[in-house]
Amino acid sequence: MFKLVPVETDPVVYAIPFFLLLIAIELYFNWKEQLDLYEKKEALSSIGMGLGSLVINVLMKGLAYAGYTFLYQFRLFEIGWYWWSWVLIVFADDFTFYWHHRLSHEIRILWAAHVNHHSSTTLNLATALRQSWAEQLYKYFWWFWLPLIGFPPLMMLMMMSISLVYQYWVHTELIRRFPRWFEFIFNTPSHHRVHHASNVQYLDQNHAGILIIWDRMLGTFALEDDSQKPVYGITKNINTYNLFKIASHEFVDLWKDVKRAPTFKDKLKYIFYPPGWSHDGPDLRARTLRRQLLAQK
Repeated sequence: MFKLVPVETDPVVYAIPFFLLLIAIELYFNWKEQLDLYEKKEALSSIGMGLGSLVINVLMKGLAYAGYTFLYQFRLFEIGWYWWSWVLIVFADDFTFYWHHRLSHEIRILWAAHVNHHSSTTLNLATALRQSWAEQLYKYFWWFWLPLIGFPPLMMLMMMSISLVYQYWVHTELIRRFPRWFEFIFNTPSHHRVHHASNVQYLDQNHAGILIIWDRMLGTFALEDDSQKPVYGITKNINTYNLFKIASHEFVDLWKDVKRAPTFKDKLKYIFYPPGWSHDGPDLRARTLRRQLLAQK
């Protein structure tokens, strides 16, 4: 049966004052050092996307809780609420997030939902709030295996919120680098600047949530190069602050490509192949562009 997740169990609720405080601190340093980290209209549109996502997510989180509770009846193990359960779920949740995030870059229909988060041409703590609306409608499906293993549904949703809180602070240019051991294990502002960059060498890299180890293990890691400053945004910027256009522009472009595809097979390729694939144009997929860049070097 559907019911809302108790607000008092959501770490994001308690983190909101800290989100606002950190934005205020970043704005202060931006003003004091004249860093040009913020563009007013873009920041406001990011906040608007975040508010819209929050409204949608209230409903979807309740549906997810109901679905996870149903699946939990068929669990294989009785994991329960123990300290070691939290250790396990950090890795299980983060590994799930990695694949959800990575495939959101490598499958165009998923990219159409996720691209909103990358369409800002600046990177700051307001950008972290630039959350997708469409992604909220299906993202909880990726975690369906956790209640079947035996993780309690409420623990799962709390862990997902903890991950979201962690990912907030990595959206900044103010913090350069941490000690090498920390940079080796955890997602950091340096790693996440790479993820938000549209430079060819940085495209579709560093999909980490909390732990960067998955990217290192699975071949999607790129180190921030001090000689190659990240250029934020997407490869074809949309230049709009209209929230509905931000949320829908890639779906519109995808539909146009599907309509003009000459065969059913090509239509499916436009939907499920990585962004940049074309049946009649140059191959602009990230992997292809990186191979060409390496060949030139």
